[in-house]
Amino acid sequence: MQLDAFETLADPTRRRILARLRDGEQPVGELVRDAGIHQSGVSRHLKILQDAGFVSVRPDGQRRLYALKAEPFRELEAWLADYRKVWEARLDRFGAALEANRKAATDDKERSKP
Repeated sequence: MQLDAFETLADPTRRRILARLRDGEQPVGELVRDAGIHQSGVSRHLKILQDAGFVSVRPDGQRRLYALKAEPFRELEAWLADYRKVWEARLDRFGAALEANRKAATDDKERSKP
């Protein structure tokens, strides 16, 4: 079963695992401690994250070390960039409207002073 990036990131346990991996490469045991679920569950989530391209795994003797991969996050950033332009334009217009209302209120107060 192949999940898209948003389906992959929708799970809170996978987001916790990714957040932990922001600190750098981690063995499964460390991720289990922070995830709050059994090792088999963490391993299942790591497999999903690996299949989706979010993490890499490197053998280190008996351990497996997991790390974030940058590419899927770059792809998400690029996808969101177009939407960010829309949000920012709307926020800019909203800010301008608030500033105009504030200025109008200040001008009204100035005119009403004796």
